[in-house]
Amino acid sequence: MMYEHVKRLSGPVLRAAVRLEAAGLENVPRSNGAILASNHLSIVDSTFLPLVLDRQVTFMAKSEYFAGGPWPMRIISSFMQGSGQVPVDRENQRAAVASLDACLRVVKDGGVFCIYPEGTRSPDGRLYRAKTGVAWLALTSGAPVVPVAMSGTDRVLPPRRAIPRPAKVKVTFGRPVDLSAYEGSAGDARARRAVSDLITRSIAEVSGQEYVPVYAAKVKEQG
Repeated sequence: MMYEHVKRLSGPVLRAAVRLEAAGLENVPRSNGAILASNHLSIVDSTFLPLVLDRQVTFMAKSEYFAGGPWPMRIISSFMQGSGQVPVDRENQRAAVASLDACLRVVKDGGVFCIYPEGTRSPDGRLYRAKTGVAWLALTSGAPVVPVAMSGTDRVLPPRRAIPRPAKVKVTFGRPVDLSAYEGSAGDARARRAVSDLITRSIAEVSGQEYVPVYAAKVKEQG
């Protein structure tokens, strides 16, 4: 499988570049569909997270990550394309919905899908308000949602830096979020908002990040 081939080739190089640790692996289901809901500090989050899991992980990532560019981006692009990840054009609503449908198929087919509920990287290391796509995916699929905390990746490759640097990277998996109170409410906008906020609070509990109740994209727009 291409995913395993890419992982075998890139894994030793990436592990040699950082001190990679994982905690809470017992919280990730060993079989059947599952959703990993992670904070997002760096473009390399999607590169290091799969290295600590035995199961294949599928991501939905902005289409720019598939385009290549400077050599760190070429590595990321090769991994994204070669391992069957899902591109999303965040400026095109119809395309974004189609991407979510593709992610739903991954989970319903028994795969592990990782989503960044904030919708973009944190501009300052804090945790920002989630968009409701994660809630729709969780409530529609019925799959368990595992909160994930990435730490250290923003030191490996901060925003606007082209060359990675050595650092300690840790991936922590929390206990699945209890969404039983919202079962069957995927079509309710208020329920999706509540579930998205609940998932974000669960991520904050695992990561220890300060929570900011606004969208990260808005903060970036304001400069």
